[in-house]
Amino acid sequence: MPNEISPASAPSTAPPQQASAPPKSPPSASSPPKDTVQLSSAAQAALREATETPAQTAKEAGAGDVQAKKIVAKHASAKEALAKEAEASKAQGSPTGSSSAKVGAHVNIVA
Repeated sequence: MPNEISPASAPSTAPPQQASAPPKSPPSASSPPKDTVQLSSAAQAALREATETPAQTAKEAGAGDVQAKKIVAKHASAKEALAKEAEASKAQGSPTGSSSAKVGAHVNIVA
């Protein structure tokens, strides 16, 4: 039988094998994705001002910084108002611990 096709020479119907890609591992829970953010110089300056300590503000006010002087003045005014409120509460006979005003409390006033 000359026209017979032997199994060894028959065309293959199986799909060609593809090179297998290495399995992708899921993102690790310990390392979150990282995004990069660039802040403008104005945003950086605002961030520095917002995170400035009262001691740094006082130092800058002493060196002539106008904005720092305004902040120090507002802090002093707020502290004075709290002291007056505390005195008024004492004069009215309120117990010491129940006054809402606390003298010497740190006050953050944002301009």
